[in-house]
Amino acid sequence: MNYDIIVLGSGPGGYVAAIRASQLGLKTAIIEKESLGGICLNWGCIPTKALLKSASVFEYINHAEDFGITVKDASHDFGAVVNRSREVANGMSGGVKFLMKKNKIDVIMGTGKVLPGKKIAVTDDKGKVEEYSATNIIIATGARSRQLPNLKQDGKHVIGYREAMSLPKQPKKMVIVGSGAIGVEFAYFYNAMGTDVTIVEYQPTIVPVEDEEVSKQLERTFKKKKMKIMTNSSVEKVEVVRDGCKVTVKTKKGEETLEADVVLSAVGIEANIENIGLEDVGIATDRGKILVNDFAQTNIPGYYAIGDCTPGAALAHVASAEGIICVEKIAGQDVEPLDYGNIPGCTYCSPEISSVGMTEKAAKEAGYDIKVGKFPFSASGKASAAGHKDGFVKLIFDAKYGEILGGHMIGYNVTEMIAEIVALRKLEATGHEIIKTVHPHPTMSEAVMEAAAAAYDEVIHL
Repeated sequence: MNYDIIVLGSGPGGYVAAIRASQLGLKTAIIEKESLGGICLNWGCIPTKALLKSASVFEYINHAEDFGITVKDASHDFGAVVNRSREVANGMSGGVKFLMKKNKIDVIMGTGKVLPGKKIAVTDDKGKVEEYSATNIIIATGARSRQLPNLKQDGKHVIGYREAMSLPKQPKKMVIVGSGAIGVEFAYFYNAMGTDVTIVEYQPTIVPVEDEEVSKQLERTFKKKKMKIMTNSSVEKVEVVRDGCKVTVKTKKGEETLEADVVLSAVGIEANIENIGLEDVGIATDRGKILVNDFAQTNIPGYYAIGDCTPGAALAHVASAEGIICVEKIAGQDVEPLDYGNIPGCTYCSPEISSVGMTEKAAKEAGYDIKVGKFPFSASGKASAAGHKDGFVKLIFDAKYGEILGGHMIGYNVTEMIAEIVALRKLEATGHEIIKTVHPHPTMSEAVMEAAAAAYDEVIHL
């Protein structure tokens, strides 16, 4: 069959691209080898948030006395928590299936391999191979948990994020290697559920891509929750002993041995670009990623790539945005490239973290004369009432023009607040315009206005 567009992979990049293509009147098919929705809906963004919600509820119950409520003998069923997470994921995958049908997109189940001449061969679960052709092919094959030579995952003792959200029983002790979003989210979940958690991070700070003040705040909070944090450290080897692991960690003071039931490797991801026909077609890659231009075009006309298999930020919302831009460009619309400097990042541990733009350090290194405003949630009426006073909002401005260079937040529900800064940066708003934008009271979002005011010595509630 011949299509206008065939999309290889149905994650948040692939299925969004397919829907937008259908909306634009293009005959579209999508190929998926496992479950519609890809990793994000089935083994990433969505089911992890379901786990984190269960952890948050359990944490609330354990601190009910702080709110004047008595709860006796609270406990949790780990298996039921995991099952709820899987049910949420299955429901979302079913939702994507409905969207495919609604938008008249052909769903082809099987393993796809791109071929020269704008064709794709699809092998189904019985080994049958069929070929499909299209005027345009979009590769959206995503990524998987990265494997380190000295940290080989066996799926039982040394695991990746996929196994971490579906363990048959809760471990008593867990070592988490890496403190990016995946690492700290699972650290919060397992700690809240009662597991003894140790985080090992090679960099000097946890969540190392975040502003240093945010990293320090999260480390303080995690230590209050009785987690062990080992920065400037690396896991040298893991030995499986009986039903557990002995983990050798190299620190500045020397080697230390940790015992754990399970080691979670959260050291990043690697793109799924092997065995999908790139070499046969001649599609260029570099450092394990497919090379593309501003509109997702590869070096071979008619072949495109989006999402985690390309060099852009490995985030679901980036993949979706890239998919829409790619398809609209194919359809001949006047589109602008994605601004990768204005992409929000969110981490859903507790307290949550969200950020966009430059950190304070990066702004200074770029040569900006800056103004920095910071407003702690300890001074927020809504945060106090909600019992979530940890954290702050920090805004960085160019002192000369008032441009918002960066926004950094840590605290309760801040992942719902960062979009304001993203929109303001898109609209080229200034610090003074934030100050003069009336924010509702009492809300957590008032901290954005107050942080801007703090940068210009106009803050009221500090």
